[in-house]
Amino acid sequence: MKFIIENLNQIIETTKENVPLALALREQHIEWMQSCGGKGRCTTCKFDVLEGMENISPYTPAERKYLENRQISLTQRLACQVRISGKVVAKIPHDSKLPHLHYLDGNIKP
Repeated sequence: MKFIIENLNQIIETTKENVPLALALREQHIEWMQSCGGKGRCTTCKFDVLEGMENISPYTPAERKYLENRQISLTQRLACQVRISGKVVAKIPHDSKLPHLHYLDGNIKP
């Protein structure tokens, strides 16, 4: 899988496809907001999908609940819930950014 975080200028590649994205990020030492510890009990690990929604696992019950409550949009997913099987281009929305990291406004070239 290839996960491109456009506004962090980061590209994560791994052969582990059947693990939650949050775990793959942690294994690669990528800092990512997770207030609930990756249990699907909040939305702090959400990200905006710019490309590759077809390479992301179906919505989990937790994500469906947040969709119904309008806490995430149809183009957002939770890193603790999803599994990625191919290339996904994403960006971190403003309310999920970590204050000590530098985020970019432009695009990167993968």
